Amino acid sequence: MSTPPNLPRWKQNLPMQLTMSRVYAVPFIIFFLNQSKFFFAILAAVLFIVSSITDYFDGYFARKWKLVSNLGKFMDPVTDKILVLGVLIFLTHKDFLDPYVVILLTVRDTFIGGIRAVASADQIIIDAKSSGKWKAGLQMGAIPALILGKSYHGQYEADYFLEFFKWVGHIGYGLIWVSSLLSVVSAIEYYNIYKNGVVKK
Repeated sequence: MSTPPNLPRWKQNLPMQLTMSRVYAVPFIIFFLNQSKFFFAILAAVLFIVSSITDYFDGYFARKWKLVSNLGKFMDPVTDKILVLGVLIFLTHKDFLDPYVVILLTVRDTFIGGIRAVASADQIIIDAKSSGKWKAGLQMGAIPALILGKSYHGQYEADYFLEFFKWVGHIGYGLIWVSSLLSVVSAIEYYNIYKNGVVKK
């Protein structure tokens, strides 16, 4: 799609920069997670949330300023996966999370990527499904909760926040598994949509 005339360069670049910011954020999040002080865990959680929110605004500005492109459509889900899987892999390294979740999500994302590629070649459009959106929303809350809950070890013996953050970690852990199950549901939906589209053609 051609760029609208008289659109400032910063506006032309903003949607893609927001998309790519999710990739740029990953090394910083991992750096913060690798520090021992709880303050850095807070920074990691906040940066993950901010990065996740850009997933809404890149598409919003691209549509508003008529900058929707095939590259943007391709990079948007790719950068989402880099952000989520990059952080989850490191959380597994820190024993905050079972590796099974990462394996399940990696297999699902690889499968969906293959389905999308084949569907595109067959000129079949597969829109985002509600289960996939719920999965992404749960991950946006679950991962920061897991980071904060598992990173807080208490400052002294009678630390009343310790029990609170333990529960935060448990909630985050549970939501990660729920999002993983939803990812399987969405993978099945994508496959059925593609299969039905092929039959209709």
